[in-house]
Amino acid sequence: MKNSYSTGVICCLIATLSWGATFPIMTSALTRIDPYTFTLLRYGFAGIALLIALFLREGKQGLSLKGERIGLVWLLGSVGFVGFGFFVFLGQQMAGKSGALTASIMMATMPMLSILVNWVLRKVAPPAISIGLILMSFFGVMTVITKGHYSNLFDFPSSYSANGLIILGALCWVIYTVGASFFPTWSPLKYTALTTYLGVISIVVLNGILYACGIVPVPAISEFEFVIPHVFYTAFIAGFIGILCWNIGNKILTPLNGVLFMDIVPITAFSISAMTGIKPSAPEIAGACITGSALILNNLYLRYRSTPKKVAIPIRDN
Repeated sequence: MKNSYSTGVICCLIATLSWGATFPIMTSALTRIDPYTFTLLRYGFAGIALLIALFLREGKQGLSLKGERIGLVWLLGSVGFVGFGFFVFLGQQMAGKSGALTASIMMATMPMLSILVNWVLRKVAPPAISIGLILMSFFGVMTVITKGHYSNLFDFPSSYSANGLIILGALCWVIYTVGASFFPTWSPLKYTALTTYLGVISIVVLNGILYACGIVPVPAISEFEFVIPHVFYTAFIAGFIGILCWNIGNKILTPLNGVLFMDIVPITAFSISAMTGIKPSAPEIAGACITGSALILNNLYLRYRSTPKKVAIPIRDN
């Protein structure tokens, strides 16, 4: 039991550490290649690896979509991989060096965003305390985005359009994650592999339109060569290994425990950014702490609510 628990902890750590390093790595890649092409490269290679893993694990039956809601699988894959890849990477590119910090913070808010998505989709209203903690987490995000100058958000809203795209991309990923509940008989690997496969088809079509219309130029060979290590890391380390470790870790620890590891993502991103010369400001660090604290407090509150309450049984006199 102890060994199993340790395995779960290690898997969740590997996943969140790999995801935290993704955003500083993307800062370099996005100076040489557009976010749309990079999204195709990242999820294209990750999708191939996931399909191979699915075939080895579940055989041809695992790859079959016969009798399944293909339209919903395609929609969720498109929302998840097109939405997250295009919006987050475009927003990070527009934001420049500070984009990695904002993107990593949004990863930590995803569990809180999922509460709101469940509220909308399943009409399950969260407790009042959870709503307050969600607002607290968003306040932390605003602190990071504005660097403590909150009035700028209203005085110069256009300057924060990049951050808005990152938030929208994070919301897309939350919708994709919640969508897994519509396929309760599927393994996490099958859901990830098949949605990635269909999502990549959407990415290919959209990229073809962007190239054909001249909206985005086809990158030169030298640009592809430059991003080879970036693609390798984000596709196979953060994508394939990270996702599998996350699924394994959450299966062992349960999502209630696994979600706490999301705080590792901004910590990793901030640390790597600092080592590369992009030092987070005091308000950015404070905002990250606020968001992380909201996640932890909400987790503790949900644990308290789920704990069976002892009921006193009165003693009757005979």
